[in-house]
Amino acid sequence: MKKKIFIFLLFLSVLALIFRFGVPLIASIWENSKSGLQISSTPEADVFIDGKEMGRTPYENKDLKAGEYQIKLKAGENLWQGIIQTTQGTVSLLNRELRAGVASSSGEVMILKKGRGIFITSTPAGAEVETKGKVYGKTPLLISDLSSDEYVFLLSYPGYTKRQIRAVLPSGMLLTINSDLAVAEVDLGVSSNIPKITTEIKLTVKKTPTGFLRVRDKPSTAGKELARVSPGDNLILLEELGSWNKVRTKGGIEGYVSGVYVTR
Repeated sequence: MKKKIFIFLLFLSVLALIFRFGVPLIASIWENSKSGLQISSTPEADVFIDGKEMGRTPYENKDLKAGEYQIKLKAGENLWQGIIQTTQGTVSLLNRELRAGVASSSGEVMILKKGRGIFITSTPAGAEVETKGKVYGKTPLLISDLSSDEYVFLLSYPGYTKRQIRAVLPSGMLLTINSDLAVAEVDLGVSSNIPKITTEIKLTVKKTPTGFLRVRDKPSTAGKELARVSPGDNLILLEELGSWNKVRTKGGIEGYVSGVYVTR
């Protein structure tokens, strides 16, 4: 009888501890399993996530499941589309300057994940990266020795408008920045020898770990392979979608390639 009473009292004690500490703990775990997304644009734009209209910029949602989302921003005739990755317990940032034509549009995507330092890519690749008065190199660039702090990165590339990106690097995290630079405006009245910017932009395939680059039917590694192109091949840029580019091959195939392995 005494043994049964002891077990019953022990059960009540455990139950009390669960109600006191377990519920907040479960809530904390649930909260950390979510991810967030912040979107800003100039000018203000309508926001579509996975084809569903969600409102206008500035837009924020901190109640998302971690994963990939198809984002579309529309401001009048100006449009941007891309795939954004969100990670558990962090907020991914998307900032775009929407302009007429791909060449004059710019912006960046910033994603946090566990790790250390900052990894910066750009379109075009090879942009010089400077912060706090020091030039670190050219994109794609991993800077692993930066301490937790706020930084302003200056990206510059000949013929493109310099871009400043303000970012905060938390401790124990890897910040990935994918930036698109806009072609610099040229005063064609200064000299008749200055060439005009054409609407057709060519991309060259860079070296890849596999020796080829897949052209897919959608801007995702889950996309079906439509064709393969080799390093040095030229592609026609149809649309920039964040870290992916919609292109046309020499054979007329239209699809998507990773922006990491192509350059203008």
